[in-house]
Amino acid sequence: MTTLPLLILETPDGPFGLVTAEDGAVLASGWTDSPEALLGRIHPTLRPAALAPTAQRGAAADAALAYYDGELAAIDGVPVRQHAGGTFRQLAWEGLRAIAPGAPLTYAGFAAALGRPSAVRAAAGACAGNAPALFVPCHRVLRTDGSLGGFAWGLAVKRSLLEREDASGGAGAGRDR
Repeated sequence: MTTLPLLILETPDGPFGLVTAEDGAVLASGWTDSPEALLGRIHPTLRPAALAPTAQRGAAADAALAYYDGELAAIDGVPVRQHAGGTFRQLAWEGLRAIAPGAPLTYAGFAAALGRPSAVRAAAGACAGNAPALFVPCHRVLRTDGSLGGFAWGLAVKRSLLEREDASGGAGAGRDR
């Protein structure tokens, strides 16, 4: 029976839960203090049997707090681990990490950036199945019309993250891509 730590950070967007593997890779994260919500995002092949609350911060927690302090690139080097159902999903998760803060893409633009312009639904599915939110910034993908679309942690959080990134001098709106 594997038990992994669950750290809850306080952020301007509410509680931010963080589940890391023994090597420090982020398995799941999101704006919740619910262990069940975070466990449910982790693929069954990676899911621990239980989570144990902890107060000990590691590199991922430090990076999340640095992000909220305005160091948007702090999240970029944090290792993550997800189980992909196929090669496209893995490609998409890697591609999400390449979207610059302040330069969101549309789902169509994201699919095109991945070299698969007709895979708009698959690109959206990869965003929906993303467990280590923030560290794999699926919030940087918008509907084709530029509206927010969905986000597992709520549209208010998505809007806040995008506004934070845009206000910090990101690369621009990018909504037309």
